[in-house]
Amino acid sequence: MSPSLHDAPDGAQIGTFTLTARIVAIAFFTFICYLAIGLPLAVLPGYVHGNLGYGSVLAGLAISVQYVATLLSRSHAGRMADTVGPKQTVVIGMAACAISGIFLLLAYAFERTAWLSLAAIILSRLALGFGESWVGTGSATWAIARVGPLHTARVISWNGIATYGALALGAPLGVQLEKHWSMGALGGAVLLLGLAGLGLAMIRPAVAIVGGHRMAFKSVVLRVFPHGVALGLGSVGFGTLAAFVALYYASVSWDGAASALSAFGGAFIGVRLLFAGTITRFGGFRVAQVSFVVEAAGLLLLWLAPNPGMALLGAALTGCGFALVFPAIGVEAVARVPAGSRGAALGAYSAFLDLALGVTGPIAGYISSGFGYPAIFLAASLCVTLGFVIAFGLQRAASRQPATI
Repeated sequence: MSPSLHDAPDGAQIGTFTLTARIVAIAFFTFICYLAIGLPLAVLPGYVHGNLGYGSVLAGLAISVQYVATLLSRSHAGRMADTVGPKQTVVIGMAACAISGIFLLLAYAFERTAWLSLAAIILSRLALGFGESWVGTGSATWAIARVGPLHTARVISWNGIATYGALALGAPLGVQLEKHWSMGALGGAVLLLGLAGLGLAMIRPAVAIVGGHRMAFKSVVLRVFPHGVALGLGSVGFGTLAAFVALYYASVSWDGAASALSAFGGAFIGVRLLFAGTITRFGGFRVAQVSFVVEAAGLLLLWLAPNPGMALLGAALTGCGFALVFPAIGVEAVARVPAGSRGAALGAYSAFLDLALGVTGPIAGYISSGFGYPAIFLAASLCVTLGFVIAFGLQRAASRQPATI
């Protein structure tokens, strides 16, 4: 077969451009969802603290409650994608994003009654977390059904690009909307994004629901559990960098913390675009092991960095390493379950990322209070190294056990 041709689910061969276009057409729903997530991300903590007058704990809760909703609803999203269909799953997720925008508008309308405004914000975040599960899992399952399980790694990679690209665009855009207009404009933008995604999803053609054996969700979780643990450990570097790089820079009197985040994001997207094909070529576990080594090296460089330039390089290396962790291990996790449980496997696997990002902040904060901010990057590097060990063990085990696709 020519390297520019790929097998489609219907047995036909399609070119690389057509394959990518089919994936991107569905990953666009992930982009819309995460743009809605990114818009209020940098605004809400300051709004809750400054405008509503609540303390930092409730300001943080206004953000973190979304991840709780995402984690708790992943399993339901996966089961729905398998049994009802990924298109319907995305439709419901987009409707939840629109509802989140309505609650943000209510938060602005109730601004003079602080507790009502805060309640509306929390409901908005819960709806957004619910929508994130449904859209993220549904769109990945939808795209895999369109192009075939052979291209699972490519699908997951493009979903990641859509995710982080949308967050990078949404956060500064949300700040400008709130600054030049109001929180009401922010809520209106989230509402419009949800409605636009809902409309687009409804007119896209559905895919056939995969029949055959479906595993109980508990069995799916047990099957992908070690893969999820490896993902969670590999995600600690990202969680630490995102939450503490600004405080780290401030503690050593450096400027340019935002540049470190940009370096991470740019490296992440660049590696996803250029090297996603290596997963199919060399296997997910081999790519994951290389990724863990690069990520751990970047975190060690952040720990030892004598100046901002070296820290910037460390952030970029961390982004390079983390870029392929999710798709590389994810393609192996999905291969461990029957096709009829693919959505459940993606939902269960993704939940480990949510869990890791949820616990990284408090644990890293505790470490920094006792040993200083540089030490958290050393601890993150050790976690990533443990992820490498698990990936190596999984590769050895996989060589003795055939995949199920």
